[in-house]
Amino acid sequence: MNSSNQRFQTTSHSMYRINHGTNRISKLKQVRFADLGFSERNHLQEWLANQPDALGEDLLIIQKEFDGFDDTKERLDLLAIDKAGGLVIIENKLDDSGRNVVWQSLKYASYCSTLSQQKIAEIFQRYLDKHQPGQDAQTQICEFLGKEDFDDVVLNPGMDQRIIMVAAEFRKEVTSTVLWLLKHRVLLKCFKATPFQDGSDLFLTVEQLIPLPEAEELMIGISEKEVEEQSLERGQANRHKLRTEFWHQTLEALEQAKVALYSNVGPSRDHWLNAGSGLSGVHYSMIFNRDEVRVNFVLNRASKEQNKSLFDLLLAHASELEKLFGAPLAWRRMDDKKVSIIEYCQAYDGHNRESWPAMIAWVVDHIQRLEKAFDTQIPALRVALR
Repeated sequence: MNSSNQRFQTTSHSMYRINHGTNRISKLKQVRFADLGFSERNHLQEWLANQPDALGEDLLIIQKEFDGFDDTKERLDLLAIDKAGGLVIIENKLDDSGRNVVWQSLKYASYCSTLSQQKIAEIFQRYLDKHQPGQDAQTQICEFLGKEDFDDVVLNPGMDQRIIMVAAEFRKEVTSTVLWLLKHRVLLKCFKATPFQDGSDLFLTVEQLIPLPEAEELMIGISEKEVEEQSLERGQANRHKLRTEFWHQTLEALEQAKVALYSNVGPSRDHWLNAGSGLSGVHYSMIFNRDEVRVNFVLNRASKEQNKSLFDLLLAHASELEKLFGAPLAWRRMDDKKVSIIEYCQAYDGHNRESWPAMIAWVVDHIQRLEKAFDTQIPALRVALR
């Protein structure tokens, strides 16, 4: 594969000189940095360090050739602070981005993620001492961020360090990786730097390549939505795992207690676990919630009228049933629903595994008591349905 095929192909753009006298434009020659004898460190880096708004935003450059990484000899090209106090890692390449620029930039971002506010001020002060003697780092940071006092400043919050990469050409393997990382909320931008020549006059354009400026706001919105969806999916997966583990332990405890009611039931990822009563549409249920556990006797036959009729029959024996159960029950006829439920609950911190032994012991005890009480009524319910 030749080098041109390895690079990210973009629609070439041109620059023109306007001639007022002839009212014509003339096309300028696009050239390569290497042909002009320019280098990354002495030219492109210096231009951006002294004109950071060429990257489309206000940035405060706080270090060049930063090498303050423990146990490495690596240097990042430019380190900056943005208007939100976040750190921005700027990596510059000339005519070719190279294959490893993304990996290199990610390493630098990870190194910088641990920099404290005081450490950042010290890094900037060393830069000022070398390039602008007599200037105070904390004062300049306050002025840049519009803060009165350095104690009010927040620098490098969270894990959202940003990366900006600048090059004349970006390889496909680089842009493909950048687009994938953007989808996963790693904050990167790619800028295409292009030199032009007209006789002895030289010109430079710096255009944002990824993400396209007009799509950036939309991408941010999409990213936030995706993060929310991914968070919900992870939360749901965690809940499913938690419930399955809880039911597995509960079923083991029921087996050890020689409770046959759930002998043919397996663990579930649902917050409920049902066992039949011997009567179709009527079952016992254990409920595992974040803040409580419950045992239910559920009337859920196909006919709403049958459920209400069976509920009324049981309610007529409420005192007897509660005496057998050993506690007052919650009788929920629920006239607006098809189902009717009789239940008993206990508050627990359900998602705290340390609560599980007490919760499981409670469930094992009370599901037995519920079965003992309501099993006496199954023959009467069966007769009522004839």
